[in-house]
Amino acid sequence: MGPMPFLLPPAIPDGRLAASDQPVVPVDGELLLRPWEAGDATVVVEAFQDPAIQLWHGRRADSEDEAREWITQWRAAWAAESGANWAVADARSGAVAGRLSLRALDLGTGQAELAYWTHPAARGRGVAQRAVAAVTAWAFAEAGFHRLELMHSVANHASCRVATKSGFALEGTRRSALLHADGWHDMHLHARLRDDT
Repeated sequence: MGPMPFLLPPAIPDGRLAASDQPVVPVDGELLLRPWEAGDATVVVEAFQDPAIQLWHGRRADSEDEAREWITQWRAAWAAESGANWAVADARSGAVAGRLSLRALDLGTGQAELAYWTHPAARGRGVAQRAVAAVTAWAFAEAGFHRLELMHSVANHASCRVATKSGFALEGTRRSALLHADGWHDMHLHARLRDDT
């Protein structure tokens, strides 16, 4: 017996993203989103030594070799249409200021989840919020997504501010939804739809 046919066409046809190289997405005159490069491994290791980044992540990078493996995986995700991972970089120097990712891609329904971090040296300049705004505009206008979600620990007030300022409505709290180093955390679920103004 063959697969059951779908009644509706996919929101984003299979192959649409992978048909072209992962784009560079302008953020503003100061920042852009670009695909990760092997040479960024040093800054990834640096970032993951930061206690604040370790607090909200379940993994750490202990070596440049490990960080290069991550970068290889991040780049491969675009071709597999399973994720889109960008370095948030200085538009002039290319120096990494953070990471912005679309993960848990569901092309059939046109949905994805945003994740991000900001390098400690780049904090206090609105890097995450500006990057979220840029990738949200790209995801809706260029890629064809319908809904983007953003989830963070209820204790992560900085991430909550980024979500709210970026127009992601708080839809609720997922109780004891993600394990962190200090135990299970309730998670805020924010979302934004293409039709939201």
